[in-house]
Amino acid sequence: MREAFLPSDRQAHLARLYAASALACLLACGVPLPAFAQEVGNLATTVPSGSQMLLAADTLEYNNDNQTVTAVGGVQIDYGGNRLVAQKVVYNRNTKRMVASGNVEIVNSDGTKINSQHIDITDDFADGFVNALRVETVDKAYFAAESAERMGGVLTTFHNGVYTACEPCEDKPDKAPTWRVKARKIIWNGEKKTVRFENANFEFFGFPLAYLPAFEIADPTVKRKSGFLIPSIGYNSHLGYSVKVPYYFALSPTYDLTVTGSGYTKQGFLGEAEWRQRFNNGEYTFKVAGIQQQDPDAFLDAAGFPPSGNNVNSGAAGDPNKFRGMMGTQGQFAINERWNFGWDVLLQTDKNFSNTYNIAKYNSYVHQSSVYLTGLNDRNYFDVRAMHFEVQENTPNDNAAARSGQQPWVLPSLDYAYIPDTSVGGGQLSLNVNTRVIRREDLDEAFNTPYDSSTLAQRVRGIEGESGRLTAEAEWKRSFVTDDGLVLTPLLAFQGDVDYVRASSASLAAIQEMAANPVINTSEDMRSSFARYMATAGLEMSWPLLFSLASGSSHVVEPMAQVFLRPNEQYVGGLSIPNEDAQSMVFDATTLFERDKFSGYDRIEGGSRANVGLRYSGSYINGWGTNAIFGQSYQIGGENSFAAPDLVNVGANSGLETTKSDYVGLFGITSPNGFAASVSGRFDEQSFEIRRAELKAAYSGLPVSLSAKYAFIQAQPLYGFTTDRHEVTLGASTHLAENWRVFGTGTYDLQEGLLVKDGVGFAYNDSCFTYLMTYAQSRDLNTREVTQSIGFNLSFRTLGDFGSSSNGVDTIQ
Repeated sequence: MREAFLPSDRQAHLARLYAASALACLLACGVPLPAFAQEVGNLATTVPSGSQMLLAADTLEYNNDNQTVTAVGGVQIDYGGNRLVAQKVVYNRNTKRMVASGNVEIVNSDGTKINSQHIDITDDFADGFVNALRVETVDKAYFAAESAERMGGVLTTFHNGVYTACEPCEDKPDKAPTWRVKARKIIWNGEKKTVRFENANFEFFGFPLAYLPAFEIADPTVKRKSGFLIPSIGYNSHLGYSVKVPYYFALSPTYDLTVTGSGYTKQGFLGEAEWRQRFNNGEYTFKVAGIQQQDPDAFLDAAGFPPSGNNVNSGAAGDPNKFRGMMGTQGQFAINERWNFGWDVLLQTDKNFSNTYNIAKYNSYVHQSSVYLTGLNDRNYFDVRAMHFEVQENTPNDNAAARSGQQPWVLPSLDYAYIPDTSVGGGQLSLNVNTRVIRREDLDEAFNTPYDSSTLAQRVRGIEGESGRLTAEAEWKRSFVTDDGLVLTPLLAFQGDVDYVRASSASLAAIQEMAANPVINTSEDMRSSFARYMATAGLEMSWPLLFSLASGSSHVVEPMAQVFLRPNEQYVGGLSIPNEDAQSMVFDATTLFERDKFSGYDRIEGGSRANVGLRYSGSYINGWGTNAIFGQSYQIGGENSFAAPDLVNVGANSGLETTKSDYVGLFGITSPNGFAASVSGRFDEQSFEIRRAELKAAYSGLPVSLSAKYAFIQAQPLYGFTTDRHEVTLGASTHLAENWRVFGTGTYDLQEGLLVKDGVGFAYNDSCFTYLMTYAQSRDLNTREVTQSIGFNLSFRTLGDFGSSSNGVDTIQ
């Protein structure tokens, strides 16, 4: 084999040999990949100027009589990162045509492969002919045609072409792919940037599924083009069957508009429009949606509420066309590399329009509208935001369980954290600042009923009025390790707060009605302003012990103890402090060794306390692993903050309200074959009775995957739960064949004797196609109302998705 860089005079002639390669690349960019959801770039690449052509062949023949140059036997031409391989390449100087034959393969610089047995093309790329063309793109999309011709350097026509994104079967390469598009003629217009299919058939598992006389899509090199997007359909027992059809307007490279029309069999036509615009430093979206409900009374009956109820989903009595709508906008911009500004704002005619009609980006049950500014630099963090929470509930406003109208405005909330780069006193110093201002228009009472001394359940979750707090906190700690491996970590912390409260007279009157409640100390009035502090000196001691019971196994047992000395919490146990951010406190194994077990800043853990426990982790040579925590907390001095509930009764029934806390523990195992399980709980410190427990187990493998969860919470009368709560959730998935599976989930409330939600489904999945079909039901614990939904989704790789946007069933893979 000879290999050489061509001299300039021969290069001028033989460079045309490589034109076959470049043309085939150019032809391939006309492959009609129906890129509804994915674009394929132009397969033709620009050869860098000054590139040299490297030719390798067994023989190189010059025929001056016929004016031809022929390369024969293992021909390989490398030029500008592209490679042409063939058995024979002939260039005719008179006709200025090039012919490559015999297992022709072209590998583009981007990895795209083009295969053919014969290529005949002019050296100016204007006209040409290719036989038995096959193309494999970088993203594993495939195209084949009996022949292709190019005319005028603009139009490329493929005859009897086939397109698919499914990889050929290795065992049966002639087997029909999962799906493919066959067309009598495919025309690529390089000037208009369009690809047109004529007499096309869509085949599924080798069977014709749909015939389309003609359709046109954007050139694969075009990233954005106006046109209809993939439609979707769905079903919901409240709304009926629905069809959603979006149309996309590509108005500019930096902004676009999508208009969507949805038809519901029970409520009529819903219109949506979303504007998107992008800038160099960020982007924003603006969406509007609205509907004139055809029959709001029927809608309410389907939801289980009478039309006469004061529900935002219904119109006035006899009003058949209640208009409902929303406006929403989201955006994020980078001010510089450290600072970001953004927003997410939702406005709607009623409290649950977006959730009811599943408006994308705004359909969550609790939507947080916010405007924010964040900064991050090394070990500094800053975040300030204004927020409001919309609870998209189906509950009438006059219902005691309604939550939407009681949500506050947070104007604003600020967090700042800083850890100096250099050590302080040989240890680490961390600083935190938090402030918030909250305003609420309505008193948030847990139960909108007169006080009942038998349950003690009435609580005030939020006052009507305004409150604010500024908190600054500093913590220093340093670790020492003794020769025996004992780890000692002394800790110093200080927190200071400034608070103010402007409660409405209605709030104060409602709170005073709780005077008979023995849990709340009403001897202290709610203060309009106050300052408080908390100083902590602590020591943490741990002694990790490493040992091995058998070859290849290792175990670490770590006895651990903490002691925190601090004064009593100030202004607690009465009406002094509204608690807005520390209501979700849960004492379990994960919070055993926390310095402050309250979840927010409004409450501060006071009094001296000791936390004692044992941590363990183990690994085994067979791949199994174990971990565990067990311990108890002790109030060793001062007043127990968890025994002094506030207006929310936080701390009551927590397991920390006694001098000796309940025991908490956790044990988990993992295995190399996909099995994992854990059990955690809280146990009475005297009788070891279970107060709270959770058991989880899961197995993921073939052909079956399983999951199970059991949760138990003992009765908490101070929170309104007068009976124990038990709930079981089960899920399973099994593979019927290589690509087919069936799955289902269910949640059962043992205390209420009610199947809260359940669902089943089946799915098909391979490298180029996914099919999902589900049926789900949910039941309201109070009304026993059943909501049903059916979902399905078809996903064709490179073509797009068709079906409903969500399936309504938690699937197990």
